[in-house]
Amino acid sequence: MSTGASSLPPLAWLRAFEASARHLSFTRAAGELGLTQSAISQHIRNLEAYLGRDLFLRKTRALELTEDGGNYLPIVREAFQILSNGTQAFTGGDRGRALTLHCNLAFSIYWLAPRLHKLYAAYPWLTLNIVTPIWDPERHATHAALEIRFGRPEDLGTNAQKLSDATYFPVCAPDYQDGLFNVTTAKLFDCAGVTGSWGTWLSASDAALAPGQNINLASTYVIAMQAALNGAGMALTHDILVRDYLENGTLVAPFQTKLTSNEGYYLLPMAQYAETPSAVAFRDWLFSELSFD
Repeated sequence: MSTGASSLPPLAWLRAFEASARHLSFTRAAGELGLTQSAISQHIRNLEAYLGRDLFLRKTRALELTEDGGNYLPIVREAFQILSNGTQAFTGGDRGRALTLHCNLAFSIYWLAPRLHKLYAAYPWLTLNIVTPIWDPERHATHAALEIRFGRPEDLGTNAQKLSDATYFPVCAPDYQDGLFNVTTAKLFDCAGVTGSWGTWLSASDAALAPGQNINLASTYVIAMQAALNGAGMALTHDILVRDYLENGTLVAPFQTKLTSNEGYYLLPMAQYAETPSAVAFRDWLFSELSFD
């Protein structure tokens, strides 16, 4: 399959799939889209052939999504929503006022979202569309004016502006292990693919994993953070993500050792979109807000 716009299935096929999945009926989807039932069925067959996967289980009197269909549906819906929001902003006189932001998932949840009320108080005219890509294919699916990414400066280019170092240390709920905080008997959680790891931290703390003790990994710090917040164990995470939780006592940092890796959180301008009024406003607010943290 080729890359770019030519790798996308026709819009009519995707609309037929989304409507059929919503109604779990080809007939109702046909009525909504003004097509015949056979046309909807053909669109679905074409899409399944294109993807090389079955999207529906066709039963005598019922239609069900397959596991692949259930996984594909939110991707299609998000794409339609982004297209709808962008079109509305473009045709509604909001050009330059709407901002599409690619944002690291953990940063968006634990730092950005709790401060959005301050952004909108400062710029009430701004409309923000946040996309949280984890892997590169998701990042290339939408055009963003700005991106907040976690990574190494040498991988991000000369235009990347540092937001925060990756100072990392363990955190957990204050009552975890009844407050005794023994790292060798704790359930440990971490994010895969980063340089600041439990192994490095344990070595710096003159500690080691106990025999049979393993580290639970996920593709995002969100899993580790939620595990710690819910009392499941200790998460190795970054200062900027847990600062609010440490201040309000929801989480504690039970050990003194704190390390800084060669990674960090950076703001990346994305080509010609980076100087729109919304992008400039967001960038100014972001650095101003970080200066108060």
